Amino acid sequence: MKELISITSFASVSALGSTPKKIWENYLNKQHFLSSKEIEDSKAWVAQLTGEDKHAIEEVQNSDNKYKNLDPSVLYTLFVARKAMEQTDWKSSDNFGINIGSSRGATSLFEKYHKEFLTTGKSSTLSSPTTTLGNISSWIAHDLQSNGPEISHSITCSTGLHSLLNGVAWLQSGMSEKFMIGASEASLTDFTIAQMQALKVYSKENDEYPCKAFDLNKTKNTMVLGEGASVFCLENGSKENAIAFIEGVGYATEVLKHNTSVTTDAECFQKSMKMALGTISPDEIDAIVMHAPGTIKGDQSEINAIQKIFCNKTPFLTTNKWKLGHTFGASGLLSLELAVLMLQHQQIIEVPFAESQHTPKKLNKILVNAVGFGGNAVSVLITK
Repeated sequence: MKELISITSFASVSALGSTPKKIWENYLNKQHFLSSKEIEDSKAWVAQLTGEDKHAIEEVQNSDNKYKNLDPSVLYTLFVARKAMEQTDWKSSDNFGINIGSSRGATSLFEKYHKEFLTTGKSSTLSSPTTTLGNISSWIAHDLQSNGPEISHSITCSTGLHSLLNGVAWLQSGMSEKFMIGASEASLTDFTIAQMQALKVYSKENDEYPCKAFDLNKTKNTMVLGEGASVFCLENGSKENAIAFIEGVGYATEVLKHNTSVTTDAECFQKSMKMALGTISPDEIDAIVMHAPGTIKGDQSEINAIQKIFCNKTPFLTTNKWKLGHTFGASGLLSLELAVLMLQHQQIIEVPFAESQHTPKKLNKILVNAVGFGGNAVSVLITK
């Protein structure tokens, strides 16, 4: 990277809540925020937004008549984008870009309109414009009245951190002064959960922790799907009002050996972490917020990759999916939020059922990982 990127504000909504204070409070306890949801004739573990946040999102939906037919994935982002903007000195007249991604996109509406088509043989007038991938960024730009570029993309579960990569590229190229990046996932639908169950990765656990992300002794896959959205405001250079800095970024893609898995030693993670570190010694990294989806192979391959890069001095490791579920495209940015909060509060967040680790004396540099189906890995290095 040419120079540091400042994170000047962020906002999110997930099963942990929607304010930094509440989210941090929920990170400090050993409680998970997963609940049981009726799916067809059975039940499945999910991580749902709180009733309070759903009500606030309904208010956003009612704030503009044009928002009434939008998918929840768009509404979630409208909710958090407004919050992030309130914390900055940005104006609609500023030259700022928007890149919001999603792995699944308008899942609820797509399933609704497809069901109507199967029943009636006709498609709703709004079925196309409300389910296109570019829908999210376009509506955020409309709501914020921005003048910069609007980008949407889908790169499975690393979508959010790929949004960050795009923002960094635009800023460092000089093509934009400020950039809002984010990702949203509203995929707690019967069909989407059934897809994950068909892959044999979904949790059937009934004990204290349904999702055993970062439990390397588990004998079953324990992924649990969550919903949420996250947005970060980025600016080039070292700003006085920066919350944290992006010091390095890395990315890599593996040659596909299977549609859904990465190699045993996660070669993509090894490459992305090396790139993010650049000339920085691995010994300087205090913690890593892992992708760790809660699957046997997914968790272990990432650990193997970390051990390859960091050898005998592994940083403190953590993950948040046992607590708020796997939010697909939004997961990387929710992991980034955890990393920023740990830097702010100078406190690690442990996984209660993981093996004990050495606690760093201070937190200065944290690495964040995300990977999607097919080995699309991204690593981001942030610092105080």
